[in-house]
Amino acid sequence: MLTFIGRRLLVAIPTLLIVSVFVFTLQKLLPGDPALVLAGEERDPQVIEFIREKYRLNDPIIVQYGYWMGGVLTGDLGVSLRTNQPVTQLIADKLPVTIQLAVMAMLVAMLIGIPAGILSAVKKGGPVDYIANFVALSGLSIPNFWLGIMLILLVSVELGWMPASGYESIFVDPVRSLETMIMPAFVLGTALAATLMRHTRSAMLGVLKADYVRTARAKGLDEGVVVVKHAFRNALLPIVTLGALLFGELLAGAVLTEQIFTIPGFGKLIVDAVFTRDYAVVQGVVLCTAAGFLLMNLIADLLYFLLNPRMRSAL
Repeated sequence: MLTFIGRRLLVAIPTLLIVSVFVFTLQKLLPGDPALVLAGEERDPQVIEFIREKYRLNDPIIVQYGYWMGGVLTGDLGVSLRTNQPVTQLIADKLPVTIQLAVMAMLVAMLIGIPAGILSAVKKGGPVDYIANFVALSGLSIPNFWLGIMLILLVSVELGWMPASGYESIFVDPVRSLETMIMPAFVLGTALAATLMRHTRSAMLGVLKADYVRTARAKGLDEGVVVVKHAFRNALLPIVTLGALLFGELLAGAVLTEQIFTIPGFGKLIVDAVFTRDYAVVQGVVLCTAAGFLLMNLIADLLYFLLNPRMRSAL
């Protein structure tokens, strides 16, 4: 197991290095000049030159990358050009918000998508199957921004049940924090639930045809036991893979949803950074997001070993 984890970590290092090179070089191709943005409306040439020297914007791109990567290796992701705050501090402030939203959205997705997928597979060709597929297709087709706006109009404006926007830390006011997160988590979770439902249904349909499932039924076991203990457990592997990738996607920040509900997470942070040419923040957030994807893939691989004894014996 430790050898496997070590191999995965060795693969992660060059992957992060390649990601860092791409994000550093590609964002330099964006139109605009951060020095002009920071100089303000007057754009004094001396101020612009001072900004260029301070943030090494006059150096060749290779020198800039080497200087930035040297800081990354020591845990320094640079300083925001816009707020003059350390990027690590900005990420530390926004990451808990995004993690909370991602966890709540995944809970919504799993509570809706997995049971719906199981029922759809067990009741294949029946009314439940058609209803589940219709709901899944609707979830995939409805844009998140439209659903978010409709929920705000109905739940917040018309009914007054929940706040329309804003965010409160769960460590400051847990109740208020959940109230502000329920609607955006539902908006994100319904789209993910549709994807989970389709994959769960496909995985279950394949497993329900297996010989060991027919054997379990022939023994007279209860149908619920057959479906949950024998079929669903063996169908979990592709679901775990998909769940890890979807969670990693949520960690990248749901830009539109965070903008609609005014949630100060990764999505809003990177949008503001792109518009203000805040290179250090963009680089730091993308690198952190890539590390999150790799971490979730590693967790998914470790879960394989817990769910599939054959993979443990293969080591």
